[in-house]
Amino acid sequence: MTTHIRPLPGGIELKGEGAPPADDAGDLVTKALADLTKTVDDRLKGLEAKTATADKLAERLDKIELKLNRPGSGDPEPDKTPALETKAFEAFLRTGREAMGDVERKALRLADDSQAGYLAPPEFVAEIDKNLVLFSPVRQVATVRSTSAPSVTMLRRASAASATWVAEDEDRPETTVQYGAQSYPVHELATYVDVSLQMLEDAAIDVASELALEFAEAFGLAEGTAFVTGSGVKRPMGFMADTGVSYTPGGDASVIKPDGLIDLYHAVKPAYRLNGVWMMNSATLGAIRKLKDGQGQYLVQTAAGLAGAPATTILGRPVVEAPDMPDVVANAFPIAFGDFSVGYRIFDRIALSIVRDDYTQRTKGRVRFHGRRRVAGGVRRAEAIRKLKIATA
Repeated sequence: MTTHIRPLPGGIELKGEGAPPADDAGDLVTKALADLTKTVDDRLKGLEAKTATADKLAERLDKIELKLNRPGSGDPEPDKTPALETKAFEAFLRTGREAMGDVERKALRLADDSQAGYLAPPEFVAEIDKNLVLFSPVRQVATVRSTSAPSVTMLRRASAASATWVAEDEDRPETTVQYGAQSYPVHELATYVDVSLQMLEDAAIDVASELALEFAEAFGLAEGTAFVTGSGVKRPMGFMADTGVSYTPGGDASVIKPDGLIDLYHAVKPAYRLNGVWMMNSATLGAIRKLKDGQGQYLVQTAAGLAGAPATTILGRPVVEAPDMPDVVANAFPIAFGDFSVGYRIFDRIALSIVRDDYTQRTKGRVRFHGRRRVAGGVRRAEAIRKLKIATA
């Protein structure tokens, strides 16, 4: 038996073999209990923190779900902070290049040559394109593409392929499809807009939007005429001037007849009638509104269209008003019908390039902005569009 001897203030205390001192044992127990308590407390705090995090996450998910369930809700709104390029372009419009900082000047996109000005940023181009449709009706229905070339060349099928019924072991006859090249040269539009210095200095006025509308109206009106009646000389070839577009006689030498509209409708192949639209000016549409069928019903129907606006249809197909279409007179072609998305192509080369002129109009307190635009257009598939002729044959 081993005896532990520990000196005490009042003498010597003896303990049995293997037994630790009494004070040491108490200290160990106390320490163990303290460590266990701390561990439990730490774990409880961790669980409480996780629970709080989970509650917050659930609350956020509930808010997101509620927001998504609201009518008209969708993806979160994109970042509306203007890009450096857009801010630089707006600064250029207001103050000119000389007053801009180096970073802003570097953000401007130079056009094809040093005298061509600066290209509008994507946000400005989008505003131009939106406004162009208001003044260029053909853009509403034609196929619009972008190009980086001075001329667009596409293959055009001159003859269709044909299929032949054959027996199991019979030779298959050869079929030949002929193609020709079709070219769309890019042409340039130019105009200018004068803006007062006071307007440029007034931060409350959105100069970029005002210029976008001015340029879009000028370009849209010029484009609208070219896409309809353009000769192809320094401008696109219009579908009304293209000799490949056929016509249907209206059945009368001076006025429009209901039977003539029906004949024109059915003269277009069914595949193109499916997405066909009528193209005419307002005066022609007014005359057609007065026409009735054999049961006394008006041929023109009006129903609620986009945003509640009236949608005009003839024989179930929509009408697009184009001011540049001819009036109803003898031997004229006042109406066109067909699928313009297949029949007509528009190619945008440069949406808008601007040169700021601070000097020529300075004595009048104005700044002149010269705008230019490059675009191509022409008939892609002539059989998809057909005209009505005011004639008996």
